[in-house]
Parts: sequence; C-alpha cells; structure tokens
Amino acid sequence: MEVVEILILFGVGLLAGVINTLAGGGSLLTLPVLIFMGLPPNVANGTNRIGIFFNGLFAIKGFQSKGAKISKYSIWLGISAFFGAIIGSYIAVDIKGETFNKILAAVIVLIVGYMLFGAKPDADLDERNDSKTNVKGIVSFFFIGIYGGFLQAGVGYLIMASLTLINRFSLLKTNIAKVVTVPIYTLASLGVFIYNDLIDWELGIALAIGSALGGWLTSRWSVGINDKWVRYFVMFTAIVFAVKLFFF
Repeated sequence: MEVVEILILFGVGLLAGVINTLAGGGSLLTLPVLIFMGLPPNVANGTNRIGIFFNGLFAIKGFQSKGAKISKYSIWLGISAFFGAIIGSYIAVDIKGETFNKILAAVIVLIVGYMLFGAKPDADLDERNDSKTNVKGIVSFFFIGIYGGFLQAGVGYLIMASLTLINRFSLLKTNIAKVVTVPIYTLASLGVFIYNDLIDWELGIALAIGSALGGWLTSRWSVGINDKWVRYFVMFTAIVFAVKLFFF
C-alpha cells in the first residue's frame, strides 16, 4: 500500500470520524474514496465498516470521559439493529458493483437533500421514554439495522430521525445513543463481510485510525462545535462523488 493512500485514508477517516460523531454522513465520503482507490464496491463496503466500528468505540470512550452515561435502552436499540444488519449485509454481499454504485449515488443525493431541507427537531418537546414508545424505537432500529447492514452511508440521519421523532431525545442524548448503537450492529456487518472475505485490512486499518481519532476528539468537545461549514463541505464533496459514481 502506498504512503499517499495511507495519508489520504487517514485524513478522510479523521474527517469522517468528526462528521459521524456530530450527526452522521461520514460514509458519504469514505465509501466513494475506497471505491475510487480501486476496491470492488462490495469490498469497499466491507472495508468501510472497520473505520465505522472503531470510530464508534472511541466516540463512546470520549463521551464517557465527559461524564455521559450509557443507557440500557441504547443497548437494546443496538441489539435490535444487530439482527437487522445481518440481513442487510447479506444483501450487500452479492449485489453487482455497477448497481451498488448507482444506489450509493442516489442515496448520497437523497441524504444531501435531507441535510439541506430536512426538518430540525423541536428542542421544546418533552422526552418520551414509556414502554410503548421504547418498543416502537426498538422495532424501528431493526429496520435501520437492515439499511445500515446494506449501506452505512447516511444511517446516522435515520438514527437521529428515529430518536428525535419517537423518543424526542435532545441532540446530545441522540448522539450518545447513536455512537452506542452503531458499533453494536457494525459487529454483525463485519462478521458477514469477514466470512465472505470482502475486507481489505490494510486500507481498512488506515481508515480506522483516522476515524477513531476523529470520533474521540469530537465526542469530547462536540457540545461546543459549530458543524455548519463541515456540513457544507460534506454536501459539496458528496455531490461531486455521486456524479462520478453514477456517470463515470
């Protein structure tokens, strides 16, 4: 592996770690970059999960170092998504490369549209954590896990939408729950991709180091970070990637 590739993936992973911890969407950058480096789409999809997993682990440690508590509800959400991710990952293993690229391009456009025009959560609503509401959340995470197992890109926005619409969590509590659930279901995806020998370990480890560092740093200072310009950069870059994936 070339030194330039290592540096590129470390830098992209670092940025993705920041983005994933703030809200989500880091895979809008990392997954296309892996494909552009010459990996088959299903191998890029599997390799990307290494960075996602370690980003989540280090983000959890970062939040805990600032006094954040991990709720049992977050663990149950992660377990539900774990079983969904098994289904989604097996779908992703056998999909044709050209089809996957076009799906990824379409998803990127949809997510960028959501980033621009999606409704913002109402911070004044009371949190809901009764049993009936929590069951709805757990069921929703099973389906989120199916999508996350198939294609990680943008899953953070689905998680945030579920937690804010169903449970009405605050942004900080939503982010904490997100970084707990993602590495849990990513374990299922990693298992499926490893079993099918669809991971490039060298590229994945380079990406993971940057992602882990970005996740840890951001989780410690996320409350004071203005992500406006980071989001603009992600949206512009992601659209450029989508055009290349779909047409070239």
